[in-house]
Amino acid sequence: MANKIYPDATAALAGMLRDGMTICAGGFGLCGIPERLIDAVEASGVNGLTVVSNNAGIDGMGLGKLLRSRQIAKMISSYVGENKEFERQYLAGELEVEFCPQGTLAERCRAGGAGIPGFYTKTGVGTVVADGKETKEFDGQTYVLERGIVADLSIIKGWKADEAGNLIFRKTARNFNQPMATASKFTVAEVEEIVPVGSLDPDCVHVPGIYIKRLISGAPYEKRIEFRTTRTRETA
Repeated sequence: MANKIYPDATAALAGMLRDGMTICAGGFGLCGIPERLIDAVEASGVNGLTVVSNNAGIDGMGLGKLLRSRQIAKMISSYVGENKEFERQYLAGELEVEFCPQGTLAERCRAGGAGIPGFYTKTGVGTVVADGKETKEFDGQTYVLERGIVADLSIIKGWKADEAGNLIFRKTARNFNQPMATASKFTVAEVEEIVPVGSLDPDCVHVPGIYIKRLISGAPYEKRIEFRTTRTRETA
């Protein structure tokens, strides 16, 4: 069994990064984002990137770091409302954006990983999402053709992995990380803990190790809160 474990994110991405490549980045909000790998991409200085992600992080966190450094040329995303720099670049014409409904984006990544080049969906029919795309009638209903996504590289974040790369996500961090793990030619994962082969219940593995080419332990992590809503405590 080839050794998949690398000492840090920079080593794990060595030889994988180039200008103009497409990267699938897992995570949902600030949950389950590949923080160490994003930092390594930023430090590498590659630019002109197309990044596929549910959202673009927030200002100065997650993919927001790559927006701040102007390394992203195009975002394919479903929700970007929490990033002011994203908004500024988009409105100024400095950033190309392909908006994609959330479920459609997840399915485009899953389809790409399954070798499915395209699929029809009702989501987006009659809106700008369908502009320029092929439509077709099924049982009297109109559907729009969406293409599967296959990136050059996927960077994902998991909870636990064994030394063979079999990987488990925890709760919300499973969103988008799982389909993006398969939606590229090469997947690098960071996890909170690496355990010996045989330590994980096979029935609980979310991504088989065959998809994970390189692996790092990124712990410790800070559990960040994207929104904090408070109210004044009532006095007795």
